[in-house]
Amino acid sequence: MTAKRKVFMAAAVLAAGMILTGCGKEEQEPASPEVVVEPIPEATTEPTPEATTEPEDPSVIGERESVDGKMQSYLTGEWKDEEVVSRRPIAVMIPNNSPAMPQYGISRASIIYEAPVEGRITRLMGVFEDFDDLERIGPVRSSRDYFVYVAMGYEALYCNWGLARPYVEELINRDTVQNISAAVEGINNPAHEAFDRVSRPGYATEFTGYLFIDGVKEAAERLGYEWEYDDAYVPPFTFAAEGKRAEEEFYKDAEDATMVYPGGQSGNQGGYGAYNPYFEYNEEDHLYYRYQNGKQHIDEIDSKQLTVSNVVFQYCHGEVRDSHDYLAFGVHGEGDAIVFTGGKVIKGTWERYDGDATPAKFYDENGEEIIFNQGKTWICNIWKEYGEFVEYK
Repeated sequence: MTAKRKVFMAAAVLAAGMILTGCGKEEQEPASPEVVVEPIPEATTEPTPEATTEPEDPSVIGERESVDGKMQSYLTGEWKDEEVVSRRPIAVMIPNNSPAMPQYGISRASIIYEAPVEGRITRLMGVFEDFDDLERIGPVRSSRDYFVYVAMGYEALYCNWGLARPYVEELINRDTVQNISAAVEGINNPAHEAFDRVSRPGYATEFTGYLFIDGVKEAAERLGYEWEYDDAYVPPFTFAAEGKRAEEEFYKDAEDATMVYPGGQSGNQGGYGAYNPYFEYNEEDHLYYRYQNGKQHIDEIDSKQLTVSNVVFQYCHGEVRDSHDYLAFGVHGEGDAIVFTGGKVIKGTWERYDGDATPAKFYDENGEEIIFNQGKTWICNIWKEYGEFVEYK
């Protein structure tokens, strides 16, 4: 570990390998819905040199400042309204199986976290800061504990409809988890005003439940949640500065790749093969376009294809917990990682040792923090025991 990263982790609390265990029960969905005291220096009449501070790297975004009511986002690096980027985001559980498609509002998420669940399919968690002009997001589905832990790292208000009770109930009801949850068994303080059903003829009932933004705001006020980031907040990424490209400033010699397959191109090892998602990089606009089920992955709100500026493969140890095939993933500690940005492949690691309230940070093979291009990021949790099936070219 480099000196730079030791400083970053000076107050670290070891939380590696956090895999919970518990008895197997059915998922509950709604029926229909240490301080050193330094000696004081003696007075002296000799002049002391002025303190000097190393200037910030102009190639990356440093400390944020407000300019004409705008400020750069912690989540994307982009200039947005100050009130938006100073506010904690919401993290919304969204199904990703074919019978639920298309999802509504998902393209507004600044970060999308994707991870396998039982049945060897994946589920998504969208982290939204731009949501004021959205009526709703959804459909919304049930919680798994590893998603909760990831959301906590972003200081997000966690939104879900249902939960895998043996592994989520105690966690989600802790004071440290500020959740906006539909009223189902296992939720101590439900937010009934934030959820409702939408008519979707031909869809199963579980894919008709949505999160309504006006209700989210009402619920947050009633539950006494604060919207401001706390003083200890740690941004998840470091972004290239305005007018800079990470691939040009930092990664010119990195490997190229324009096609990215989190689960490979055949079989269903590790959970990504059910719908064979992949990303294709477009050199003209520097975006990665998402495909799934052999077609464009779109947002119902405008029928446009989902695009992001960065794709991350975060390798995590995984386990099958019980006969119901509930999964566990270690999202604390460290592991391998690959970051795709600007058509380049940056191999490295991720680390998360500062507890639940800080996010995973990503480092290159030299131990330096990876620089992301400004824009949205898609993080794929890769079940490391199946990591050999990952492909990119």
